[in-house]
Parts: sequence; C-alpha cells; structure tokens
Amino acid sequence: MTFSRIERHTDYSLVKADGGIVVKAVSEQAASGLTRAVAIDPREYPFIQWRWKVRNLLQKGDVTRKDGDDYPARIYISFAFDPDRAGYLERAKHAAARLVYGEDVPYRAISYVWGSNSPAGTVVANTYTDRVMMFVVRDRDDTLQQWVTEKRNLYADYTRAFGEDPTTVSGVAIMTDTDNTRESAVAWYGDIVFLH
Repeated sequence: MTFSRIERHTDYSLVKADGGIVVKAVSEQAASGLTRAVAIDPREYPFIQWRWKVRNLLQKGDVTRKDGDDYPARIYISFAFDPDRAGYLERAKHAAARLVYGEDVPYRAISYVWGSNSPAGTVVANTYTDRVMMFVVRDRDDTLQQWVTEKRNLYADYTRAFGEDPTTVSGVAIMTDTDNTRESAVAWYGDIVFLH
C-alpha cells in the first residue's frame, strides 16, 4: 500500500529471525504498508494476536499531531463498509471516498501502534480521520529490540472505539512509517492470527 503524495516507501523483506521467518521493515523518511484482504467475522474470532519488535522509537512521534503521526510499528485492522448500518451522510461520504481513491475504502479501522511519546493505553482518533482509532499498545517504557507478543480483544476494542458492534474484518496491514517526522525506524513483525 503506497500513498501518492509520499515518494519514499518503507522497505519490507522476509528474514530469518529467532528460528522462523518474519517481516523486517526499514523506513527512512518513508511510508508504505503491507496489506492483506481477509473476510473474518469478529463475533467468531474476536481476538487478534501478533509478535513484533522495534529497534528504535521516534523522537518526534506523537499520536495527537499530524506532523507526529509516525510509528516504528503498527498493525492496522480494517472493517468492511455496511450500507445497511450507515446513515445517508455516511453513505454519501463513502461513495465520494471511493471516487477519489478508486477502490473500496474501509468503513472503520483500528490501528494498534507502538507509540513513541504517548503512554500505553492511550486511545484517540487518528489525526487525519475519525474513522481510524489509534490504540497505543506499547510505548517508550517498553523494552526495545526484544520480541513482544500481543493479544487484543478486537471486538471489545472496536465497540469501545466506535460505540457499535463491528462489521466484518476486511483487511490487515503492517506499517512502519517515518514520513511526517522525517526520521528512521526498523521493526520486525511475526505471525498475525485471529483467535476464538
């Protein structure tokens, strides 16, 4: 996943690490993501689990500011648009977004981030759109350069963030980005799984 206004892209590669194959992300004043379309019912699989590791944090990273909207590591979960749930204004916005982006855009999304300057537990709307809620899972006080396994109740996080039951999970992405802060970051991502 690339963005037309961002010239430099994060480099993603498969590497051997700790007895398995993982994705290594290197971002130098860059942004892009690796995405995978899925169709998962969060009522049946309400939990998401993954492993990640970061080499460094970002000095200027700030979940509350557009110029700080960068993360050494993030897991992005998108949810399918359901026209039966959306009101007239939301349906119109969604139709306009499809015209602009030329593809189906998610209804809502949750972004689990390794924050640099926001404490773990922070939950805020993304500075670019309130359709994406940011959950700071790890922060500057957490151990760097060591694998950490996360398990989140995605269903509960969605209802907390948006005040409604989630639609179908439509995609999963990983993203290491440093385009706004003009910094560099390295991260590794292990298996991402949905669980009962």
